[in-house]
Amino acid sequence: MDSAKIVINEERITAKEYVDFLKRTDLGSQYPKERFEDRIAKLVNNVSISLVARNENGLAVGVLFGLTDYCYWLYITDLGVDRDYERQGIATRLMKKAHELAGGEKDIAVYLIANDKAVPFYEKLGMKYADDVMQYNHIDWTAWTVE
Repeated sequence: MDSAKIVINEERITAKEYVDFLKRTDLGSQYPKERFEDRIAKLVNNVSISLVARNENGLAVGVLFGLTDYCYWLYITDLGVDRDYERQGIATRLMKKAHELAGGEKDIAVYLIANDKAVPFYEKLGMKYADDVMQYNHIDWTAWTVE
């Protein structure tokens, strides 16, 4: 697969296409089962930044969703690459483009929650653990994987 033929655009992916994409990534286990379809429909329509990497056939092979104020911070909610397209620089390109869209490295701090397998990737980008994030969570979630 030729990563040079991967095109990244700012676009809204449909919920149906995103669910199909999730099945081909490790992101499919990060969502709770409760009201999954409704929540995914809200997610794809309401994120501040929505980037989709597509191959030459138009298949979504990478997706990044982010929330930002375009002044100070960018929170990456989703970053995934199709398992068949990993290690081709797609995730790095998605992160750089999202950072630029949000306002650039001089103004925008980037935050995210990384699964254990993704930590080396984020560290390679220069990210490090922060202990200044607080959480309020009283929602019971049922773990499952989109299949």
